Amino acid sequence: MKKLLIAGTMALALAGCSEYSRSDRAVGGGLLGAGTGALVGGLATHSAGGAVVGGVLGGAAGAIIGAETTPHACRARGRDGRLYAVQCP
Repeated sequence: MKKLLIAGTMALALAGCSEYSRSDRAVGGGLLGAGTGALVGGLATHSAGGAVVGGVLGGAAGAIIGAETTPHACRARGRDGRLYAVQCP
């Protein structure tokens, strides 16, 4: 049980380091949140219903958090070699 919680925490921490687009981060966050929520809900209630509710709530929360934590400091390199700010995808 302890190992599973540690692995889940590490996965969530690493997911926050991704620099993909907003929609990619929403999907990744939703998947991680749904898996974690289902696991916690199932363990807390010892029922499939608890796992389903935890998965739905975790997935929604993960998608929102993933989308909202997208970095907004996108940079591109021009032909002259200098970096400049661009709109993030």
